[in-house]
Amino acid sequence: MRSRTANRSGIVIRRRVTPAGDIIVTLLTPQGKLKAIARGGVRGPLASRLNLFHHVGIQIYQTPQSDLASVQQAVLEGALPKLAEPERYAFAHLMAELADALFQEGEFTEQAFELFAGALRGISHQPDPEWVALVMGFKLLGLAGFVAQTARCARCGADQPAHPDPLGGQMLCGNCASLPAYPPESLDFVRYVVRRSVRASIEAPVPTEQRAMLWRALERFVTVQVGNVQSWRQLVPQPREGATV
Repeated sequence: MRSRTANRSGIVIRRRVTPAGDIIVTLLTPQGKLKAIARGGVRGPLASRLNLFHHVGIQIYQTPQSDLASVQQAVLEGALPKLAEPERYAFAHLMAELADALFQEGEFTEQAFELFAGALRGISHQPDPEWVALVMGFKLLGLAGFVAQTARCARCGADQPAHPDPLGGQMLCGNCASLPAYPPESLDFVRYVVRRSVRASIEAPVPTEQRAMLWRALERFVTVQVGNVQSWRQLVPQPREGATV
């Protein structure tokens, strides 16, 4: 295998600076995830371009002996400055962590790239970034093949379950459940969000007071099916002692 140079365009979903001053980035591109290193990057112009959530065009070079491609050049193709706002950053960071966990290096993911880019734009521009993040979290999972069982109880198989599953993020029937049923708006959302268009879901937001249970369901489902995601610590409300939901 010969050394090769390639051009890629993608969004930075992970960024780490090493003690030596190198920047290691993971990008989600239409051709899949890409991990690369900008050697000495913190001391040069690449530092401001290879930031989290930036859409960049990069030229990479890789030899047969190297595990990581080297970033030779980087051009900023797009940025969403409002994602730095505290009320938006945590949701954008969750989307980046989910994309990193769900999609693999070398896996062709053009649809995933477009969905993720749309999630960041929505979180940046929409007045309700929390709702955008909830919708897009479920949509990213569905695209990756992780869809919660909503037609039958996750324990006994009974039809039309309506209660949260506190352990697995699925749905339970009244006989198997320990928690109250979802309110009508939340029940409709969890049953149909994966099949509905993004626009239809965004235009029918669940009331704010019902979202805590949706966040907990999403967190449980991701943790069981995909793995640990650190952003939950900032986003998922913890039940109060004695609370039922």
